[in-house]
Amino acid sequence: MRSITIAARLWFLTSLCFGAGASVVSLQDDGFMAPAILVLGSIAALIGSLPALGILYISVAAINNWFNTVTSKFLILVLLQLLITLGYSLLAGIIDTSFNYDDNAWMNFLETVGLSVAALFASCAAGTALSYKKLAIYFSQNIPIQIQTNTNMDTYQESLQTQQTQPAANNKTMIKAIVTGVLILVMLIPTVFVSNLVTERQERQQEVVEEVSSKWATPQTVTGPWLYIPYTINATGADGKIEKLQRHLILLPENLTVTANMVPEERPRSIYKVLLYKSTATAKGNFILQLPKDIDTASLQLNEVRICMGITDFKGIEEKIAINFNGNIIDLLPGLPSKDIDSNGLSATINLSTLDFNKTAAFDMALKIKGSEQLHFVPLAGNSNFNIQSTWSNPSFDGNTLPGEREVTDNGFNAKWTFNKANLPFATTLKDFNFKKDDFAFGVTMVQPADQYAKTMRSVKYAILFIGLTFCLFFIVELMQKKAFHPVQYVLVGIALIIFFTLLLSISEFLLFDTAYLIASSATVLLIALYAKGHFESWKTAGVFAGILGSLYGFIFILIRLEDTALLVGSIGLFIVLALVMYVSRNINWYNPSFQKTALESI
Repeated sequence: MRSITIAARLWFLTSLCFGAGASVVSLQDDGFMAPAILVLGSIAALIGSLPALGILYISVAAINNWFNTVTSKFLILVLLQLLITLGYSLLAGIIDTSFNYDDNAWMNFLETVGLSVAALFASCAAGTALSYKKLAIYFSQNIPIQIQTNTNMDTYQESLQTQQTQPAANNKTMIKAIVTGVLILVMLIPTVFVSNLVTERQERQQEVVEEVSSKWATPQTVTGPWLYIPYTINATGADGKIEKLQRHLILLPENLTVTANMVPEERPRSIYKVLLYKSTATAKGNFILQLPKDIDTASLQLNEVRICMGITDFKGIEEKIAINFNGNIIDLLPGLPSKDIDSNGLSATINLSTLDFNKTAAFDMALKIKGSEQLHFVPLAGNSNFNIQSTWSNPSFDGNTLPGEREVTDNGFNAKWTFNKANLPFATTLKDFNFKKDDFAFGVTMVQPADQYAKTMRSVKYAILFIGLTFCLFFIVELMQKKAFHPVQYVLVGIALIIFFTLLLSISEFLLFDTAYLIASSATVLLIALYAKGHFESWKTAGVFAGILGSLYGFIFILIRLEDTALLVGSIGLFIVLALVMYVSRNINWYNPSFQKTALESI
């Protein structure tokens, strides 16, 4: 048989298996397209894998000439197919990320690569299995047979048995190690789907929060109060005539003091809890009614002067809002005369005369609003002080400015912000004002004490440690006890490790994350330890598995809880784990595993 025949056979059967797999997947959406996809998918695979055909043609001949056993030739061929598959998968991931770039580009890249490796390598394995007999015949052609006629028959048979046994043992150990490594990579593929499941549940929770918040009130941002004062100017028109144009200026308070108290409320919705609040706020201060030098009081339109304040969501207003301005009680109504400061808010006309200018006008008001999670203010004053307090013990101080003073205890928090004219890039008298309130807003967000989805996602990122170290432990114990652990059993253990994450996710939606982690990890450790006992028939071995896996889950739990020092602790922990693995495996004779210590004598 010729190498071109073998390469072409592998190329054709692998492409055909890929098309068949694509057609089976298409049955989930549209069964009528399955035959067309079988043909088109196979043709596309044949064309796209032409470079792989060339690599196979060159490599198959080299493999047949360079290696002396059929087993080693098959092993190298499988490794070659895995490398080719990985190359195509990386290319697919790069192309997918280039055309579909978003905030989760890295996760999308890994998902595309993982799915591509699984699909392509499965097709290669199927094509190789269908060509097994042809490959076995081809790989047997160049195996040398040497017979020494002048050697004593007993010596020759003993030598021949030694030469056959040791390479067989070596090849078997090497093949098992490579298969275990491949299984570790394959078992990482389901973790991508677990990550997607976590993201899906998190998005579902966010949808519930947004739904409830839309009916209650959204996060609130309060601005103001401020004065809107219109005036007119004379300007020369295009026809040379004098015409009056309307302009306006904005007066901000000279001094402002705001005190707010947030009362949290948790509302259950299905299995989720939505964090809401009610707030009672008081504001008091004064305006200095002073005009710029280029504006005459005679040009003012005093009958249209309005006092304004901004608020994000009107649904959050629990009681009518009235302001005591200069001794007059004024009810504020929805609508703003301009959107210079805020696009949503309330206002009311006030009585001003030319005699009121160059004087101070005091004001005070009470505000009862409700919202969801977040309460922000905007410091629109020459000098201002803000004080927010609540019984909620998990605040996140956010926005443009952090509080100058804050106190957070188990009974709640108290935070204070102070601003003055030197802190803000605007004066209290403004014309042609271009203002973005989000650039100056500050406040507090009440954070849920346990974000189970973020912690579960962090634990999924350590899946390679769970799977890799567990498989390595089984592999080492297998060599030490000389009792083979079948690849199917590795897969079952891997599935148990993957189900841990789904258990953790589902239980943490009902219980605290720490409790859910304890239940899920204990169940997984117990399951794997009992499975190890059943296979190796030793309670000592089961105890070793339980102890090591329990320590591993405890170590990962510590990493999940840590934030700033997670990298340092993780690096030290992995170094210690590597040192222990090297110590335990120091007595294994990798070249001839039959001479190693039995059971767990070297531990």
